[in-house]
Amino acid sequence: MERSTVEVYEAEADRWAQVRAAPRRVEAAVRLAESALPGLPVLDVGCGPGGHFSVLGPSVVGVDAAASILRHVPAGSVVVQADLMALPFARGVFGGGWARMSYHHVPRASLPLALAHLHLSMAVGAPLCLVSQAGGSEGVTGDDDEFPGRFFACWEPEPLRDVLVGAGFDVESVERDGDEVVAWARRARSLPDTVGAGMRLLVCGLNPSLYAADRGAGFARRSNRFWPAMAAAGLVCGERAWDPLHLLSGHAIGMTDLVKRATAAASELSVDEYRAGVERVSRLVSWLRPGAVVFVGLDGWRRVVDRRAAAGWQPDGFAGVPAYVMPSTSGLNASSQLPALVDHLQSASSER
Repeated sequence: MERSTVEVYEAEADRWAQVRAAPRRVEAAVRLAESALPGLPVLDVGCGPGGHFSVLGPSVVGVDAAASILRHVPAGSVVVQADLMALPFARGVFGGGWARMSYHHVPRASLPLALAHLHLSMAVGAPLCLVSQAGGSEGVTGDDDEFPGRFFACWEPEPLRDVLVGAGFDVESVERDGDEVVAWARRARSLPDTVGAGMRLLVCGLNPSLYAADRGAGFARRSNRFWPAMAAAGLVCGERAWDPLHLLSGHAIGMTDLVKRATAAASELSVDEYRAGVERVSRLVSWLRPGAVVFVGLDGWRRVVDRRAAAGWQPDGFAGVPAYVMPSTSGLNASSQLPALVDHLQSASSER
């Protein structure tokens, strides 16, 4: 989250704990605790002085970026100082997520990646309640704020829904309640988008396989030629070459899927799912404006976008940016060999 905001909370920790320690939206916190997966702790994201610990269940882990705030949590609480943008937890360890008025301190273009870290930290099926300041503004507060100098990125329901879907959550509801937006979702057996500002290339697959969803990386089967082709094309290198998070941070290449629902085979998806996915990805591309987008799966593109399309650059682009469509990298697609796939990726990543 924004460093200047953390510094405000560090400096004002005593006063913040005094005036903001009382829990709010207690009924929602109780609902979250009651629906959390048994045997796993609930994560309080941006826990502050720990005002919700007593209602979030018997096992709660709090995380906050401000060390001074954490000194005010109840004795015996389990807390971790960490940035919401890089949660330091193992995969699938939390049975629920409570995030009241915390993620709105993350820049809008950085929220998908922050929620990707949250997705990976939660177990499949774990519920999430996320509450944010409502609105469309983004910026630092002035003297009219009780705690001036804090960064806020406010959200309206539909854009927030898109980000949550992209982050691999099954969204139950996103509704405006006064000056707040309240979202309820569950961690899906899926992959989160790894996207952000400044991408030179966005890779869009059809949908995650169940195997890939469980591994935490797209195109994960050994028989899939995507990652070997990426390496041979010079787009990834090193020990973390298969890591989508590193692909974004180290190479400015993002990843998403037309459909977030994981399946054993793409044939299980309906045309309506594909169409809804095209609309979501179109909004994502229009928002973040990558240098180009490459769609991996010519058959899927033909099914819902252009049934006569050929592999290569598409004449009309996609959502206002250059678009390249290439064949599937699956091992089942024997008609496209590795050298040809390498050529496609090199073409898709080249300057037009």
